[in-house]
Amino acid sequence: MTDRGLHIEVYSDVVCPWCYVGKRRLERALASFGGDARVTWRPFQLNPTMPREGMDRTAYLEAKFGSLEAFRQLEEHVLAAGASERISFAFEKIARTPNTFAAHRLIWLGEREGCQDAVVDSLFRGYFEEGADIGSVPTLLQLASRAGLSAELVERVFRSDEGTAEVKAEEAAGHKLGIRGVPYFVVDGAYAISGAQPVDIFVSALKRVVADRAERKAGV
Repeated sequence: MTDRGLHIEVYSDVVCPWCYVGKRRLERALASFGGDARVTWRPFQLNPTMPREGMDRTAYLEAKFGSLEAFRQLEEHVLAAGASERISFAFEKIARTPNTFAAHRLIWLGEREGCQDAVVDSLFRGYFEEGADIGSVPTLLQLASRAGLSAELVERVFRSDEGTAEVKAEEAAGHKLGIRGVPYFVVDGAYAISGAQPVDIFVSALKRVVADRAERKAGV
């Protein structure tokens, strides 16, 4: 391994089931890879114009996919992928599709407080497995607490504008990279992996980044 580990930035939205699958696959890939790597989660809202209070899930799905039947066909693929990653997707528990900006502020706070991965995991599990309304501040407080953040700190942040400009700037950076869909993984600021790829693809990509870095260092 080189003198410093890899930095992997993951552009994601917490209402994207493939982002949850991608998180699990990345974790398995890193365990197999064996090298040092730091993962940072970046915001990418799939529904940036969503009303702050969110909207009825059924109405959202019909508007996005044309019909519930069309969504059900796609849902089967997601359920199968989730099962392979030990994710118990429970779409039937989700009553509302939320605006995720507040959730991304919570993820930003998690990075600052050193528990970002736990925050992301709590949000994914809360939304997809428990049907939690992650657009609701009281719900976010509960999910943040189980990830190790104090309710007092989270309440203070949400009473202010803290994190708002930072999340907007990070999301804008993703758009400048040309990202149109998530999950999207950026390794060392230069190498991109798009989508929830199979574990072996992740591992191969990480090894290639390390090899390229070693060649540059050797002056090849």
